[in-house]
Amino acid sequence: MPILILTIIIICVDQWSKYYIEQHMTLGMSIPIIENIFHISYVLNPGAAFGILEHRTEFLILIALLMIGGVIYIYPRIPDSSRLLRVGLGLLVGGSIGNVIDRVRTGYVVDFFDFRVWPVFNIADTAIVCGVAFIIFTTIFSSVKEDASND
Repeated sequence: MPILILTIIIICVDQWSKYYIEQHMTLGMSIPIIENIFHISYVLNPGAAFGILEHRTEFLILIALLMIGGVIYIYPRIPDSSRLLRVGLGLLVGGSIGNVIDRVRTGYVVDFFDFRVWPVFNIADTAIVCGVAFIIFTTIFSSVKEDASND
């Protein structure tokens, strides 16, 4: 249940932040927070990370829905002791749903965190990346722990 709450919080904060950007900025507008380092820039992304698969909205929605379905299927099989893995899956699902909402609503994802040396991204993207990092970390270290216990 706590992971469901985390997922809902990610979706709500993501959607609120995108709504705020859409209501208070014009497309293409950029507000420097730290000049030439970090800006809030309103852009629409028609693709996935780094702009790949531009305008393949239906495909991106399908992939996200399949991934969400897979998580829903495997989640009950994950031991309660694997908290970091559960948190990672909650972040991944929350971020994916946040971006799917945008794709269904407009065909684009609203991005606004602009570090100038990296493609512009949003809260959902951050949740997805952190979630995947937690999943990878847990997978690697549970494998290492298993190998150590088998020795």
